Amino acid sequence: MVIIMKLKEIIDASVYGELKDVPTLGIDIGSRMGKGVLLADGNCYTALTATGVSMQKTAEILLDQLTKQAGRTVDDIAYAVSTGYGRINLGLGDIPTKSVTEISCHGMGAHYLNQPTKTIIDIGGQDSKAIKIDPENGKVVDFIMNDKCAAGTGRFFEKVADLLSCTLEEASKLALETTKKIDISSQCVVFAESEIVTLRAKGEERADIIAAVNMASARRVRNLVNRVGLDPDLVFSGGVANNPGMKQALAEVVGHPFTETKMNMSYNGALGAAIIAQQFYNGAAD
Repeated sequence: MVIIMKLKEIIDASVYGELKDVPTLGIDIGSRMGKGVLLADGNCYTALTATGVSMQKTAEILLDQLTKQAGRTVDDIAYAVSTGYGRINLGLGDIPTKSVTEISCHGMGAHYLNQPTKTIIDIGGQDSKAIKIDPENGKVVDFIMNDKCAAGTGRFFEKVADLLSCTLEEASKLALETTKKIDISSQCVVFAESEIVTLRAKGEERADIIAAVNMASARRVRNLVNRVGLDPDLVFSGGVANNPGMKQALAEVVGHPFTETKMNMSYNGALGAAIIAQQFYNGAAD
């Protein structure tokens, strides 16, 4: 499904005037989901699909959905940027295309959604990152990434939901209903899963277990943030940003609230890619 938003309604007013009236595309192929953003005619078109075996096919599905909804053809798109897990060697026909790291794209997307942003926590399907950006231009100043362990990532939360016989959406909300503090100490996904099974066998409530998982995951992410330093405004990016339980746990653990944006942050990387595509088209990108 394609979602259409007015750019004026989601982009920070202080940087809105920097956007050009030229159709550009951002394709973010993550390990779990592919996201696409098309900027055209003052609108932001977003599309989402599961990442298939073929990254190329995933990108083509997104491109087809976006152009049809926007009433455009591939020939109308002036420039495209691919990013994410599957960005390398991605072909988009005759559209001029460059590949840019997801770190740069998430930074640029957050900058345009909330210009004062200095620190970003990005949690995707299989990794987590802490990113520092320059609020003057959205460029990355520093970052650190954990892609060695899946604990606290989207895939891990999916596994937790499966273990507790609920959907991911149900699990993300259940944590807000916790009434009892439980500690999960394992720093490894395998051992954390074992702890969850044991706690459930002891009769612990699902809400309390999920809240404990969130807190353990948040502590891992805090270690990343501590290494780059936390400067407000703080923005939560990536698919896990839609998990209210994890969002609450992170804000508590890092000791600072997140700045709210007017866009589903699953699409932030793709938005940043589409904006960087405009910069390439206009010769303004590095």
